[in-house]
Amino acid sequence: MKILVSADMEGATGVTWPADVLPGTSQWERCRSLFTSDVNAAALGFFDGGADEVLINEAHWTMRNLLLEHMDERVQMLTGKHKSLSMVEGIQHGDVDAVAFVGYHTGAGTEGVLAHTYLANSITGVWLNGVRASEGLLNAHVAAEYGVPVVLVTGDDLTCVDAEGYAPDARKVAVKDYVSRYAAVCRTPARTAADIRAAAAGAVSLAGRYTPVEGGPFTVELEFDAEHLAAAATVVPGVAPSGERRVSYTSATMYEGIRTFKAVTTIVSSAVEEQYG
Repeated sequence: MKILVSADMEGATGVTWPADVLPGTSQWERCRSLFTSDVNAAALGFFDGGADEVLINEAHWTMRNLLLEHMDERVQMLTGKHKSLSMVEGIQHGDVDAVAFVGYHTGAGTEGVLAHTYLANSITGVWLNGVRASEGLLNAHVAAEYGVPVVLVTGDDLTCVDAEGYAPDARKVAVKDYVSRYAAVCRTPARTAADIRAAAAGAVSLAGRYTPVEGGPFTVELEFDAEHLAAAATVVPGVAPSGERRVSYTSATMYEGIRTFKAVTTIVSSAVEEQYG
């Protein structure tokens, strides 16, 4: 049995502030250990529950944040950028029995600690077939297309609520409670590690590939905080204006949909100016 862990950082234990997740800052250096603790606890729990392999896919920013040297010796870690499926890279090879979303967060334009969707700012909302979409929802649809269940989600309490919409059967662990976008009531790493490990061990019973879900077509709509960003997004083939500061595109599969989304956000991020956005 092989478990894929998609590891993001904004939803990690103790993380509440942009500097906590911005590579190169002193706060990021400190929070890397907290992030690593959460991810390692999930891996330990999966092994406790009978998993044979755990592959950790780094999914935050530079995708070079976790401390491999502090991980259980049985794990393998996929680190670095420019991966075909980005946050859920590795799910497409037919050998993954379940996926865990560790350190996840809520989507752009919603309440939640460090809430966003792919870009830290600039995107004010994302909708998938008319439903407001977090990264968790988008990635869950990719997983479904490969017949892989989401069995564990960790993050703040609102992230766990969000996960009820796309992975109702998954085990959820809240490591902190939302107060504002930049504040939370946080549990200690000793407690969250124990909670995550126990939940992961129980989540193994939910693992097992099923018949892939062909849920397309998928229409993705994005709203930006500036009109020029919407215009920049239309450079990507198939992306067209859909309203004020909005663009949309339709893909036959979520594999294509998430890759187009990645292209759009890459183009848009390059169009953001330092002072005026």
